[in-house]
Parts: sequence; C-alpha cells; structure tokens
Amino acid sequence: MALSDEELDRYARHIVLPQVGGAGQLRLKAARIAIVGAGGIGAGVIPALTGAGVGHLTIIDDDRVDLSNLQRQPLYEADQIGERKVDLAARFIGSRNPNVECRTVADRIEIDNADAILSDHDLIIDGTDNFATRLLVSDSAVRLGIPLISAAAQQFQGQVALFRGRPCYRCFVGDAFDADDCDTCAELGVLGALTGTVGSFAALLAIRAIVGIAPDVSGTLHLLDGSNLNWRQVRIIADPACRACGSTSSPSS
Repeated sequence: MALSDEELDRYARHIVLPQVGGAGQLRLKAARIAIVGAGGIGAGVIPALTGAGVGHLTIIDDDRVDLSNLQRQPLYEADQIGERKVDLAARFIGSRNPNVECRTVADRIEIDNADAILSDHDLIIDGTDNFATRLLVSDSAVRLGIPLISAAAQQFQGQVALFRGRPCYRCFVGDAFDADDCDTCAELGVLGALTGTVGSFAALLAIRAIVGIAPDVSGTLHLLDGSNLNWRQVRIIADPACRACGSTSSPSS
C-alpha cells in the first residue's frame, strides 16, 4: 500500500508531523473504524476521520433527520429532514474524500447483530445517547477484542474514554443501566456545541490510537464540564466482578 500523489498533497499537514509522517498516514489509510451513531457526536467524528484519511468507515444508525437534530448535527441540512442519516453521512464522506470507503448499516444495533456488524474493524467509536446501547456495544467490543472509544454528551457534561478490553465501559458504569428507559439527551437536553467538541476529541483519540502516538491513554476517562470550561481525567479501575471483562466472564456472557 502506498500514498498517491493526490494523497500526499491532501495529507501534507499530517505527513510533516514527526508523530505521524508517511508511516502514520499509511496506518490511517489501512484502518477500518466503525462509528455507532451518526447524531451529535457522530457529526463531529465523521468529518474529522474523513479528512484524516481513515481508509474505511462503517456508519451505523437507524435514525432519520429531524428538525431538532439541526441544533447539534451540522452534517445535515433543513431540506434533508426525513432522510436517513447514514445515507447523508455516506454522501458527505464521498464528496469530502473519495479515498475513504464507506459502508452504511441502517439498522439499530442489537445484541443479536452487534458482533456481526462490529467485527472486522480495528476500532469502534460509540456516540450513541443511551446507556443500554453503549453497554451493548462495549460488551461486543470486549468479546471481539476490538478497542472502543466511548463518547457521550448530556446537558453541559461530556465524557470520552478509550478502552482496550479491561477495564471496560461496564467497569465504569456497572450493570444498572442496561434498560432502554434510561435518560437520554432528548429528556435532559444538551448544549449543541458540546457534542461537536466531544466528537472531535473522540476522533483525536482514534487517530492517536491508530497511528500509535504515545502515551497510551486507554482506561482514562476524560471529562469536560462545558459550564465551567474544565477538563479533568479519571483513571478507571477494572472491576474484578465485571460480567463483560472480569476474571469470571466467558466469551458468551
């Protein structure tokens, strides 16, 4: 695999970075990343990874554009209300960077299809807005042995973390949030600019992970308080009793 003359020009600002260089850009070109959710966080992740030259993006979302989405999802326009988000995201990717291959999955990710959809990727980014789906995606990532970036935004609070199997996202939140009726941003609200910030930060973590930029920050939760403009980091401790990654868990648990 090599970079074409067009790609050398396109990614010139990456290639001159000593932490990336041509070798790092080739790793991005070879990478396969699954993005679960094309909403507010996905609308920050997708343009950043498309511009960065990630070779394959899989976009997973069963939703259609609604008027209320336009407050925080700049991928979509007012005249696109009612269209499928994955179709519009794929159209954006194709027009922005023809070097990026895009696969779309216009289905809700469920326990019976998660492993099949998420397998064969180098990294998963979850930007969904409910605990039940985030835990389902995390459990699948643990089973498949694929690194996961979990990103969430609600009200003025954002959180992003990279997980490499153990500790996992379930170690962080526990088993109390598997129900579908947990609060989402539709009930509690979210500042529009926050989702883009969190999405861009998730994309930055993804690029670092694919290229191999040190230090490895897996297992560290990055918390953003948008009201006070503070970032802080919290180290997540592995739960020995975690039913996803704990010592007593099994591949089918």
